[in-house]
Amino acid sequence: MPLRHALTAVLLLALPLCGAAAEPARLGGGPDYERCLALLRSDPGEALLYADGWEAAGGGEGARHCAALSLLALGETERGAERLEDLARRSGADPAARAAAFADAGNAWMLAGDADRAFAAATMALTLAPDDPALALDRAAALGAMERYAEALEDLDRAVALDPSRADAWVLRGAAKRQLGRAADAERDVAHALSLAPDNAEALLERAALRRARGDVRGARADWGRAARLAADPAAAELARRNLELNPAPDPPRRR
Repeated sequence: MPLRHALTAVLLLALPLCGAAAEPARLGGGPDYERCLALLRSDPGEALLYADGWEAAGGGEGARHCAALSLLALGETERGAERLEDLARRSGADPAARAAAFADAGNAWMLAGDADRAFAAATMALTLAPDDPALALDRAAALGAMERYAEALEDLDRAVALDPSRADAWVLRGAAKRQLGRAADAERDVAHALSLAPDNAEALLERAALRRARGDVRGARADWGRAARLAADPAAAELARRNLELNPAPDPPRRR
């Protein structure tokens, strides 16, 4: 995920897949659907051809869903997002599945750089599944991308209340508070995130930003170095390395 939610957590920018589930929504079933999804993992172009042929033969929602996911995998993000949104609106699936499809559409809009549409899709998802903390995180990321940090904080408060064990929610909330000038509150949230997940690279990146803002370059560099080693997301690791380059270690104090 190009500057994934790692960086959404750190900067609350328009970066995709904040609270998204590891797997996309499922709006179909049966052997054709499973075959199409299997093709999607190995050959998205072939999966799209299969989905189109299957839809022409009456494949219905399952075929259209696989086609939308194939477009995303092929880099046609806006087309894929539009199809996912349309599917989520029209689907006869249960509310949870429709909410997941709206969430996938919202994350696709984030990838496309359209935070407004991501916000709209996340709002539809939350309407269908208001008690899903991941969906609250998705909408908070879209709001952060639009620099609407106070509104993002409302969703992040909601996510933390729904699932206090989510380190990512605490990191994002800390980032929102930092953007709102509430540094002390932000530090408490990030410290709590690190108590839940000591090796969370996103939390380390956010703590580094807080430390750098108050002039603690050595502390910030320690966090950036650790984040660069721990980050599973290449974009997060690159952000850490870039900050190390831009913020050289201060000279040691001179002996008198």
